Amino acid sequence: MLEVITRIAFPMIMMFSVYLLMAGHNLPGGGFAGGLVAGLALALRYLAGGRYELSEAAPVQAGLVLGAGMAIAVLAGVLPLLFGGTVFASATPVVQVPLLGELHFPSALIFDIGVYLVVVGVILDFLRSLGAQIDQQQEAEIDAR
Repeated sequence: MLEVITRIAFPMIMMFSVYLLMAGHNLPGGGFAGGLVAGLALALRYLAGGRYELSEAAPVQAGLVLGAGMAIAVLAGVLPLLFGGTVFASATPVVQVPLLGELHFPSALIFDIGVYLVVVGVILDFLRSLGAQIDQQQEAEIDAR
Protein backbone atom coordinates (compact mmCIF):
# COMPACT_ATOMS: atom_id res chain seq x y z
CA MET A 1 0.00 0.00 0.00
CA LEU A 2 2.80 2.40 0.92
CA GLU A 3 4.57 1.70 -2.39
CA VAL A 4 1.49 2.57 -4.43
CA ILE A 5 0.81 5.77 -2.50
CA THR A 6 4.48 6.74 -2.76
CA ARG A 7 4.56 6.25 -6.52
CA ILE A 8 1.53 8.51 -6.83
CA ALA A 9 2.64 11.15 -4.31
CA PHE A 10 6.35 11.37 -5.23
CA PRO A 11 5.95 13.45 -8.42
CA MET A 12 3.53 15.82 -6.71
CA ILE A 13 5.86 16.32 -3.74
CA MET A 14 8.77 17.01 -6.10
CA MET A 15 6.69 19.56 -8.02
CA PHE A 16 5.83 21.24 -4.73
CA SER A 17 9.54 21.41 -3.86
CA VAL A 18 10.27 23.11 -7.19
CA TYR A 19 7.39 25.52 -6.51
CA LEU A 20 8.94 26.40 -3.14
CA LEU A 21 12.28 26.93 -4.85
CA MET A 22 10.82 29.30 -7.45
CA ALA A 23 8.44 31.16 -5.13
CA GLY A 24 11.05 31.72 -2.43
CA HIS A 25 11.95 35.23 -3.55
CA ASN A 26 8.53 36.76 -2.97
CA LEU A 27 6.89 34.15 -0.74
CA PRO A 28 8.09 31.85 2.05
CA GLY A 29 10.30 29.11 0.71
CA GLY A 30 13.45 29.10 -1.33
CA GLY A 31 16.29 26.70 -1.93
CA PHE A 32 16.50 25.36 1.60
CA ALA A 33 12.77 24.75 2.06
CA GLY A 34 12.43 23.26 -1.42
CA GLY A 35 15.46 21.04 -0.83
CA LEU A 36 14.02 19.77 2.45
CA VAL A 37 10.73 18.89 0.78
CA ALA A 38 12.58 17.10 -2.05
CA GLY A 39 14.65 15.27 0.55
CA LEU A 40 11.50 14.17 2.36
CA ALA A 41 10.14 12.85 -0.93
CA LEU A 42 13.33 10.87 -1.49
CA ALA A 43 13.20 9.54 2.08
CA LEU A 44 9.61 8.44 1.51
CA ARG A 45 10.69 6.68 -1.67
CA TYR A 46 13.46 4.94 0.27
CA LEU A 47 11.08 3.83 3.03
CA ALA A 48 8.66 2.44 0.47
CA GLY A 49 11.12 0.43 -1.61
CA GLY A 50 14.58 0.41 -0.10
CA ARG A 51 17.85 1.36 -1.72
CA TYR A 52 16.85 0.07 -5.15
CA GLU A 53 13.82 2.34 -5.25
CA LEU A 54 15.98 5.27 -4.11
CA SER A 55 18.48 4.54 -6.89
CA GLU A 56 15.63 4.53 -9.37
CA ALA A 57 14.32 7.87 -8.09
CA ALA A 58 17.75 9.56 -7.99
CA PRO A 59 20.21 7.79 -10.31
CA VAL A 60 22.99 10.34 -9.69
CA GLN A 61 25.75 10.24 -7.10
CA ALA A 62 25.11 12.30 -4.00
CA GLY A 63 28.60 13.81 -4.04
CA LEU A 64 28.08 15.07 -7.58
CA VAL A 65 24.80 16.78 -6.64
CA LEU A 66 26.32 18.27 -3.50
CA GLY A 67 29.44 19.50 -5.31
CA ALA A 68 27.46 21.01 -8.16
CA GLY A 69 25.25 22.82 -5.66
CA MET A 70 28.25 24.23 -3.80
CA ALA A 71 29.85 25.38 -7.05
CA ILE A 72 26.63 27.07 -8.24
CA ALA A 73 26.08 28.80 -4.88
CA VAL A 74 29.67 30.08 -4.73
CA LEU A 75 29.56 31.27 -8.33
CA ALA A 76 26.27 33.07 -7.69
CA GLY A 77 27.86 34.91 -4.79
CA VAL A 78 31.15 35.79 -6.48
CA LEU A 79 29.98 36.44 -10.07
CA PRO A 80 28.77 40.01 -9.40
CA LEU A 81 32.36 40.95 -8.48
CA LEU A 82 33.36 40.35 -12.09
CA PHE A 83 30.85 42.96 -13.23
CA GLY A 84 31.88 45.60 -10.71
CA GLY A 85 29.24 44.81 -8.12
CA THR A 86 29.45 43.54 -4.57
CA VAL A 87 29.27 39.98 -3.29
CA PHE A 88 25.73 38.65 -3.66
CA ALA A 89 24.54 41.73 -5.54
CA SER A 90 21.19 40.96 -7.12
CA ALA A 91 19.66 41.82 -10.45
CA THR A 92 16.27 40.94 -11.90
CA PRO A 93 16.30 40.70 -15.68
CA VAL A 94 12.92 40.54 -17.40
CA VAL A 95 12.45 38.18 -20.33
CA GLN A 96 9.54 38.40 -22.76
CA VAL A 97 8.09 34.97 -23.59
CA PRO A 98 5.43 34.90 -26.34
CA LEU A 99 2.76 32.82 -24.61
CA LEU A 100 3.63 33.53 -20.98
CA GLY A 101 4.35 37.26 -21.12
CA GLU A 102 6.94 38.85 -18.82
CA LEU A 103 9.06 36.50 -16.75
CA HIS A 104 11.32 37.82 -14.00
CA PHE A 105 14.51 35.86 -13.26
CA PRO A 106 16.18 37.20 -10.11
CA SER A 107 19.86 36.38 -9.89
CA ALA A 108 19.28 35.21 -6.30
CA LEU A 109 17.45 32.27 -7.85
CA ILE A 110 20.82 30.91 -8.99
CA PHE A 111 22.04 30.90 -5.39
CA ASP A 112 18.80 29.22 -4.28
CA ILE A 113 19.26 26.51 -6.89
CA GLY A 114 22.73 25.86 -5.47
CA VAL A 115 21.35 25.62 -1.93
CA TYR A 116 18.58 23.31 -3.17
CA LEU A 117 21.14 20.97 -4.74
CA VAL A 118 23.32 21.00 -1.61
CA VAL A 119 20.39 20.04 0.62
CA VAL A 120 19.22 17.29 -1.76
CA GLY A 121 22.80 16.00 -2.07
CA VAL A 122 23.26 15.82 1.70
CA ILE A 123 19.98 13.96 2.18
CA LEU A 124 20.82 11.57 -0.66
CA ASP A 125 24.22 10.89 0.88
CA PHE A 126 22.62 10.34 4.26
CA LEU A 127 20.02 7.92 2.90
CA ARG A 128 22.51 5.99 0.80
CA SER A 129 25.25 5.68 3.40
CA LEU A 130 23.16 4.91 6.47
CA GLY A 131 20.16 3.35 4.81
CA ALA A 132 22.13 1.08 2.51
CA GLN A 133 23.99 -0.38 5.50
CA ILE A 134 20.67 -1.23 7.15
CA ASP A 135 19.46 -2.91 3.94
CA GLN A 136 22.68 -4.90 3.60
CA GLN A 137 22.46 -6.09 7.21
CA GLN A 138 18.84 -7.17 6.72
CA GLU A 139 19.73 -9.03 3.53
CA ALA A 140 22.66 -10.76 5.30
CA GLU A 141 20.33 -11.86 8.12
CA ILE A 142 17.83 -13.27 5.62
CA ASP A 143 20.59 -15.12 3.76
CA ALA A 144 21.94 -16.56 7.04
CA ARG A 145 18.58 -18.17 7.84
